[in-house]
Amino acid sequence: MVARSSEVRPSAVRHSASPRVGGRRGRGAGRLAGLGLGGVALLVLLTGCDVGQTFDGFGWPQGGISPESKRMYDLWIASCIAALAVGVFVWGLIFWCVVRYRKRGNALPVQTRYNMPMEFLYTIAPILIVSVLFYYTAIVQTDVDKLSKNPDVTVEVVAFKWNWQFNYRDGQGTEARTTASTLGTSEVIPVLVLPTNRSIRFEETSRDVIHSFWVPELLFKRDVMPGKIRNVFEVSSLDAEGAYVGRCAELCGSYHAFMNFELRVVSPEKYDQFLAAKQSGKSTQDALSAIGEQPYATSTQPFDTRRTQDNFNPDDVPARTGS
Repeated sequence: MVARSSEVRPSAVRHSASPRVGGRRGRGAGRLAGLGLGGVALLVLLTGCDVGQTFDGFGWPQGGISPESKRMYDLWIASCIAALAVGVFVWGLIFWCVVRYRKRGNALPVQTRYNMPMEFLYTIAPILIVSVLFYYTAIVQTDVDKLSKNPDVTVEVVAFKWNWQFNYRDGQGTEARTTASTLGTSEVIPVLVLPTNRSIRFEETSRDVIHSFWVPELLFKRDVMPGKIRNVFEVSSLDAEGAYVGRCAELCGSYHAFMNFELRVVSPEKYDQFLAAKQSGKSTQDALSAIGEQPYATSTQPFDTRRTQDNFNPDDVPARTGS
């Protein structure tokens, strides 16, 4: 009687355990399906709103004023959404495994079990993600670095310790002629005037050390190299009029923090009038006043450089005016 009863109990245990195992598997599959639906719903929600504005650009500056800046911004936002989608999927799998395979009793789980579909997914998915991101990054980078044969406006950006000179040129390259120029001083912030709806080429060079030309609203910066190197880039157009602060973004010495300028974007008609006024001999401030613009920078102001007799300029030298 004892033997027969002991033979019955394991069978009863096995039969009674099967429904529970199946139930747990069913609940696990349900959780996984729920996570998948949740991820899909999140993507639908993100694509149905201005993701960049909702999440403050995911750390990327907003308000680009050129088509190139907007393409770079869109690439950043799409990359962040892709990263979030992958993150939600991975986090869901982690939490599902924590719940599904949590400790039950004192038995040690099988240590040699593997899941071929999951390992295949974890091998192929990163390759596909990196390939897609590389493809779109290469397209945007090529577009941003593209140069045209005949841009509408060419400006030579000359950096020096610690200010800027902007030369309006009649062509491209070192052989072109400067038709007008703006020079900044310690007392006057240089103002670079450019038009909307025209392609603009920047040709950069430095008189001493490496500087960096940076207007935050362009959403990227370009190093200004000394010597014979001319760093050249273009924007196909500037889309919004206004005054935008410009800075040197490369540590270039003691007064690096004071090396500011202002980008003033105006209409094409005002730009032509400004350039004509400069070519007739007027200063930048007088030319700006002639087209109804503020004569001095409005987005930044000169800093007290605290230069003394012992280091740079004597205190008794009269202040220079802008040109």
